[in-house]
Amino acid sequence: MSDPAFSPGGEHALPAEALRDVELQARLELGRARLPVRDLLRLGPGAVVELERLVGDPVDLYVNDRLVARGEIVVAGGSFALRVTEVLPPDAPA
Repeated sequence: MSDPAFSPGGEHALPAEALRDVELQARLELGRARLPVRDLLRLGPGAVVELERLVGDPVDLYVNDRLVARGEIVVAGGSFALRVTEVLPPDAPA
């Protein structure tokens, strides 16, 4: 009798359902900026920090510090959200 937890070839088979409750760290990167410390210390309410991206440029989605998708910021139900426009292959450069 074969064990259903193992697949031929010696690899473990894991049903996708088993991963539903696994927590991952996800972050969106809108852009980056380089500031000298003196400028950083001057920031206050209403300050504007210019990013290297333009309006309409895609936003990067990282999961566990790995770039996995790109998309655009949208408003959904009164909150900001990400509309995924491109899912990157696992071997894509960051």
